[in-house]
Amino acid sequence: MSTRYSTQLQSSAITSITVSSSSSLDTNPRDDDNTHMAAASNTRQNSPTSFLIRLAMRVSRARWFIFLRRVFHYQNGSRSDLGANPFESTPWMISELIALLVQITVITFTLSLSKNERPIWPVRLWITGYNVGCLLSLMLLYGRYRQQDVSQGNGFSFGDIEQQQQQRSREETRCSHLMNRCRTLLELFFAIWFVIGNVWVFDSRFGSFHYAPSLHVLCISLLAWNALCYSFPFLLFLLLCCVVPLISSFLGYNMNIGSSEKGASDDQISSLPSWKYKLIDETSDPDPSHASNDPECCICLAKYKEKEEVRKLPCSHRFHVKCVDQWLRIISSCPLCKQDLPN
Repeated sequence: MSTRYSTQLQSSAITSITVSSSSSLDTNPRDDDNTHMAAASNTRQNSPTSFLIRLAMRVSRARWFIFLRRVFHYQNGSRSDLGANPFESTPWMISELIALLVQITVITFTLSLSKNERPIWPVRLWITGYNVGCLLSLMLLYGRYRQQDVSQGNGFSFGDIEQQQQQRSREETRCSHLMNRCRTLLELFFAIWFVIGNVWVFDSRFGSFHYAPSLHVLCISLLAWNALCYSFPFLLFLLLCCVVPLISSFLGYNMNIGSSEKGASDDQISSLPSWKYKLIDETSDPDPSHASNDPECCICLAKYKEKEEVRKLPCSHRFHVKCVDQWLRIISSCPLCKQDLPN
């Protein structure tokens, strides 16, 4: 009896195990298929977002995006936080040189090929005046480059150093005033010439396009380029104040914290000038670089106190040493204007 009962228990146990195993084998593939489908759907949903976030990170760390931020801050920031002029940088001058050379080449080539065209309005005169303005802008660009080269003080000569510095500062101020006047006159000339070109080209009373197609296409191209240049501040405002915040809120990534370089080294940080802050008048301090126009640190938003260490960046912005050192170890650029540290 005991053997029969034990064999019955064993057989029932075996059958239960087989049934349970078979049921588990029947149910596991379905569960695995469901989990795989859910994981695949999650990866499909997350892959576009992760790709967009990586793309936004690359754009925010690109040099052209950082340069646009510097330009916007220089145009719209307060006078005490302007920093270095981005329009006097070497990449911007190179871009101006390329644009001027392309315009001069295209205008000269088009004028040489359209000698037989006879437009009703003096479009040829407008194009020639625009070409003269480009040549003057090219000369002004060379003067700006020479002024920047002289201001860096590459040369060395013997004599009284203080007298040489005073003479050099006078020459720099005189050249800067002359360059600003010439630039203002050229901008006024191009503005008036832009209005005249719109009147002559888009006048509906005279359909002179059939008489001079090449000249009219060139005029429309030059007017479109000038319209784009004049609308550059507005387009920059739309990009940095409307498009970038919308993308940042949609992706959950702040595009304004990017930098083209990684954190700065200790040698780069220690090479930056620093001093202890003093609450004294600027006239009593012999070193004008120690006189801070910033009432507070823009990182911690705390006002400077007596004998606190302040560090100055190459863009002339000042911060607490502890604040800016911690910032530069993460991102090697200014927190305000995003100018990178020199290598």
